[in-house]
Parts: sequence; structure tokens; C-alpha cells
Amino acid sequence: MATILILVGTESGNAQMVADALKPVLKGAGHAVDVTDSAATTADLQSHDVLLVVCATHGSGDIPTNILPLVETLQRDKPDLSGHRYGVIALGDMTYQDTFCGAGKKVDEVLETCGAKKVGDRLEVDASTQPLPDEEALTWIEGWKNQV
Repeated sequence: MATILILVGTESGNAQMVADALKPVLKGAGHAVDVTDSAATTADLQSHDVLLVVCATHGSGDIPTNILPLVETLQRDKPDLSGHRYGVIALGDMTYQDTFCGAGKKVDEVLETCGAKKVGDRLEVDASTQPLPDEEALTWIEGWKNQV
């Protein structure tokens, strides 16, 4: 089974709520799971072979403040993450069509640029139609957990 790190990018707590809901499901499937909202360097990722990013979008498609140092480090240093697999759950609001799930899309692109291998499709949760993002994520995780 996999060693999974759930990376939380949150401003209002919704992404943390999703991560907290997913952890027991992944553990129940036999995976080792850690959750953090404070990873800032590639060293923080090394003891895990799978990364699951749960990332909200705020402002004009901006990355949450707590995960921004990690994303900036990955963009700047472009470390070799080819030994990692990853998935992304992006939270956004379709009311803001131009920036919908912008932060999650940016994190997805950065991980791919660093050589990590994406598992499954990115889940994009629309707050304007789904006020409880953990419900949609719990459905999505059922397929994803078996692919890692």
C-alpha cells in the first residue's frame, strides 16, 4: 500500500475539512496517511510516495497562503519528483469562471512539471453547486484510492 501525504491549501477551512474526511477512507484502504497544511520544502515530501493535494482557490485564482511557500519552492527549484504519484482536489466557485479552481490547476501543473505522475483526473468542486465539498470528494476518492 502507499504512503500518502495530503497537502492542504486552505484559507477558510474547507480544504482542511475535505482532507480530514478523506484520511480515514484512505487509511481504511490500507494506506499510511499523513495530513499537513504546513509543508514548505521538498524535504517535507520525501517520506511519502503519493501526494494528494486538496487546494482551495481564493482572490483572483490565488494559491492559499499556507501552501504558497511549497508551490514557490517547486516552481523555482524544479526538483525531481518522478518517484512520486499525485492527485489533486481543487476547490473553487464557478461564479468566478476565469479563475475557477485556479489554485488547484496551478499546483497540478507544478507537480507535473517536476515529473510527478498524476493518478486519475483532477477533481474540481464547484462551491456554487456543491456547498459541502467533502461529499463530492468522498465519492471521487473511492476510485482514486484503488489506483494508488
